[in-house]
Amino acid sequence: MKVIARIHSDFPEKFGIPRQSGILDELTARVVFEPEYRDPHACRGLEAYSHIWLLWEFSEAVRDTWSPTVLPPRLGGKTRMGVFATRSPFRPSPIGLSCVRLESIRVEEGLGPVLTVRGADLMDGTPIYDIKPYLSYTDSHPDAVCGFADEVRDHSLEVVFPPELLALLPEDKRNAAIALLAQDPRPSYQNDPCRRYGTAFAGHDIRFHVKDGVLTVCEVVPYVPQKKEEK
Repeated sequence: MKVIARIHSDFPEKFGIPRQSGILDELTARVVFEPEYRDPHACRGLEAYSHIWLLWEFSEAVRDTWSPTVLPPRLGGKTRMGVFATRSPFRPSPIGLSCVRLESIRVEEGLGPVLTVRGADLMDGTPIYDIKPYLSYTDSHPDAVCGFADEVRDHSLEVVFPPELLALLPEDKRNAAIALLAQDPRPSYQNDPCRRYGTAFAGHDIRFHVKDGVLTVCEVVPYVPQKKEEK
């Protein structure tokens, strides 16, 4: 397996990333190929497609062991499901699959073809193994049954984002930030109205609390990366 590209997104950390791809069309990201794969001919014809598949690595979840069951956060973190019945990052092979909307392909000096995509659910710097075109006639199944995922997919929050705090974000990121928060970044098993949460997005740490289905932003500060402990 070869890493052919890496994504550049507004998410420096795992917390707060949408749980599935395609949910938030407001999110934009850039796919930048590794030097070996920057030949524009490799993307010839891709511009004719509206959506693409990204196959990538859960780079922050690589481990030597695995468990046959996991605790999906959307089930409250208390109900075990088989790992192959979930999209948990903790898998025997940490491979992710995302369908994103292809907005543009632009050849940039020194980088080759750069893909701008919408709706990606990948952390900044995530390694990508492959890119494939999305084919609606075979990849789309509107009548599919989606197990327990059908029961929890419509959960959303009302967002109160004070204008003076919203103005601290780049203008082109504000709608995306509101849509992101409405999806409720918290694990489903955490519901403490007194707890302050924070999600890193677009160079800022957005801090908030949630009570009675309403998420209220209380602070927006510049994002400061936390130092990782050496193993």
